[in-house]
Amino acid sequence: MKEQRIKSMIRYIKSYGTVSLDELCQEFGVSKNTVRRDINEIAAMGEIKKVYGGVVSQSQEVLPYENRSISLNEQKDAIAQAAAKYIKNNDLLFIDSGTTTSNIPKYINPELKITIITNSLTIINESLDNDNFEIIVIGNRLKRKTKSFVNVDDWSYFDRMNINKAFLAATGISLDKGVTNSDILEYELKKRVVNKASQNFLLVDHSKFGKAALLTYSDISSLDTIITDDGVPDDIKKTLKQKKVTLVSATKQSFN
Repeated sequence: MKEQRIKSMIRYIKSYGTVSLDELCQEFGVSKNTVRRDINEIAAMGEIKKVYGGVVSQSQEVLPYENRSISLNEQKDAIAQAAAKYIKNNDLLFIDSGTTTSNIPKYINPELKITIITNSLTIINESLDNDNFEIIVIGNRLKRKTKSFVNVDDWSYFDRMNINKAFLAATGISLDKGVTNSDILEYELKKRVVNKASQNFLLVDHSKFGKAALLTYSDISSLDTIITDDGVPDDIKKTLKQKKVTLVSATKQSFN
């Protein structure tokens, strides 16, 4: 049983690249002490590298973008369509890299004149044919498996930008850890965007609630709106209402 769990844990870590101890505990239904013992064995094999609060795959076999985009595809598409309704003429937008956010451009009213700031190759490709959409790219190195640009050399350029709406992706969202992601290379960008944008929209399907990845890039209270599908846990609904974060279902009317 332990041997099979360790094999499964190796596959899980390689799929996501960077994983927190809490996420491993939840995924495999074991205590943190058990996870620590398991990752010590895995680290001794040379498969992973231990970092503060979690582990990083040495081979960085991150699950390819195409594979991740298949999961919950209908829900993700509906969430993106709901998000696009919030985009208005002359908006200065940040659209995050992710399999849900990448669907947003195809639902934006093509008559709108907007500026899209992004690190997503997919969003760039989806927006190229519309002359009304000005595109600003962040990052100078492409991660092929996630189709995202990383590595910002000059943050002063980004700091001069104005962003009135940010549409963000996440690996997980939980009451104790906030909004989290697993990619160290994208963490800094997400964190800066949340602090800069006038309105922050988080786009996540129900599978992301109650989960925590390695890095917290935002408190829940920094969000204005969460757009999701059905299945949000009641304790999270209660907390969002207390923090005055609007919760919007892509298949139902909005609720708080």
